[in-house]
Amino acid sequence: MRTVVCLCLSMLAAPLGAHPHIFVNTGLSFVVDDQNRLTHVQVTWEYDELYSLLVTEDMEIDSDYDGILTEADTAALTGFDMQWVEGFNGDLVGELDGIALVFSGPSAATASFKDGKITTTHVREVIGNTQVTGPAIFRPYDGTYYTAYEVGLPVDVQGTSTCEVALDAPDIEGALSMTRAELSALPEDYDMEAAGLSDIGARFATEVRITCAAL
Repeated sequence: MRTVVCLCLSMLAAPLGAHPHIFVNTGLSFVVDDQNRLTHVQVTWEYDELYSLLVTEDMEIDSDYDGILTEADTAALTGFDMQWVEGFNGDLVGELDGIALVFSGPSAATASFKDGKITTTHVREVIGNTQVTGPAIFRPYDGTYYTAYEVGLPVDVQGTSTCEVALDAPDIEGALSMTRAELSALPEDYDMEAAGLSDIGARFATEVRITCAAL
C-alpha cells in the first residue's frame, strides 16, 4: 500500500505545492465504558525513518546516532507534534449515527525512538453524547495529503468486551484513477478548494468502524 501512496504523492506534488512527504503508521485505541459510551481515543503515530531523522537532527536529539535517547532527549521530544494551530483537527475525523464527533485537544503525550523511527501517542476526549448505538466511524487522514496515514499499528477497544473493530481499506487504484482524471482536466493555476479537491486525502483514508452489542 505504501508504494502506491508514494506514487500518488508524487503525482500530486506539483498541484499541491512543494511539501515534504511524511508517512505515518497509525494505531488507534478506543475507550468505551460499560454503557457503550465512547469516551476517549488514544492515537499512535509512528513516523517514517526520513522524517524521524529530520526531526531528531533539527532538535539535536540522538546526536551520537546510537538510537538511544537520554531522559532529556525524550523529554524534549515529547509533545513536539502537539503544537497544533487553531482549527487543526488532529488529522482524525469521526462520526456516530451520521453526526460528526467532537474531540478535545491532545493530552497525555508520549514519545519514543526505536529503529530510527519516532513514535508518539496522545489522547483525545470524545465530547458529548457518545453512546455507540450504531456504527462509530473514524478516518485518520490529512485532507491536503501533506502527510500520508496508514493504519498498520494495532487498533482495539478498551474498557468493554461488547464492541468490535473492523477496518475498511481504501480503493487506492480507483482513487488514483479518479484523481488523475480530475487533475488533468484542470488548468495549472487552479484553486484546490474551488475545484472541490481541498479534502482530497479522504479518498485514501482507511475507515475504522466500531460496533457494539446492544445493552
